[in-house]
Amino acid sequence: MAETVLEARGLGKRFGGLVAVQDMSLSVARGEILGLIGPNGAGKTTMFDLLAGSVRPSAGSIRLRGKDITSLPPHRRLAAGMGRTFQIPRPFPALTLLENMLLARQHQTGERFWANFTAPRRVAAEEREARDKALALLDLVALHRLADEPARVLSGGQRKLLELARVMMADPGVVLLDEPAAGVNPSLLEVLIDRIRDINAKGVTFLLIEHNIDMVTRLCDRIVVMAQGALLFQGKPDEVAREPRVIEAYLGGAAA
Repeated sequence: MAETVLEARGLGKRFGGLVAVQDMSLSVARGEILGLIGPNGAGKTTMFDLLAGSVRPSAGSIRLRGKDITSLPPHRRLAAGMGRTFQIPRPFPALTLLENMLLARQHQTGERFWANFTAPRRVAAEEREARDKALALLDLVALHRLADEPARVLSGGQRKLLELARVMMADPGVVLLDEPAAGVNPSLLEVLIDRIRDINAKGVTFLLIEHNIDMVTRLCDRIVVMAQGALLFQGKPDEVAREPRVIEAYLGGAAA
């Protein structure tokens, strides 16, 4: 059995009197692509925000490679090896794609002021390495030709590709993808799906929340379904498609 790299146990979140997530548990195995789906209002976004660290849980715990990260903020989770993308990418529009990529690099010696004077060769070497890595990732997502263009020229789909490349600058072992297909045209969506597969094949684990069921079915090894803030069902894509409770949740308005 594959090692569990990300695990949530009994997660709950209340916003005043509203229970958004209740007693929600899931686990993601190393190298897996796990999908998180559910009808509108099911609690998916809150669950995702809990895992990403942008929302603190009212109950439960989150573990990354066996270590409790429940109280860690997002930047500490990134340092621990878990990155995330956003449903609406927000690159720095006036900066070039390459500059946007370089800003995402973690733990550079040159970030410390005096290191630029005491270890200039090391700083220069790391800068060259970061540039090479950024250009390679831009090439991976078919944006290399735009490396020196400002990010404002990108389409919505290209911004999603840039977002995926940016998160990989931090070398995460686990990536949370927030609705990667939203706003992406069909041709770029195929590129995005292929790039996710390529990165996954190199050992990166993915958890994605997505409304595009076709994309989820094509990409995911397993699917977790939420309704009314709780776990409804989990299984392989074909099992989920046949499950009466899932069909009722989507067609019968269980989470309305």
